[in-house]
Amino acid sequence: RLLDDPEIGLNIVDLGMVRSVSHDEQGNVRVEITPTSANCPMHDQIVEGARLIVESVPGVTSAEIVVSFDPPWTPDLITPAGRDFLENGR
Repeated sequence: RLLDDPEIGLNIVDLGMVRSVSHDEQGNVRVEITPTSANCPMHDQIVEGARLIVESVPGVTSAEIVVSFDPPWTPDLITPAGRDFLENGR
């Protein structure tokens, strides 16, 4: 299951917001995301939504969602599927 950016309607993976995902043998997961803007009004909703989705994965015992703006998000990070969605609504 993927989390959609509430304003854009595209999932945060295809939008290029997910920078890294790591985990340990105990099921602790760390996800680093970069919002599309430092002033993103949906920042808290995206972080909480990501945490809930990651914690719903079988075997995950905890999820830490880390927000980083270094390096900043750019449209170059959008996946080809994301570009198709944004250009054609699919």
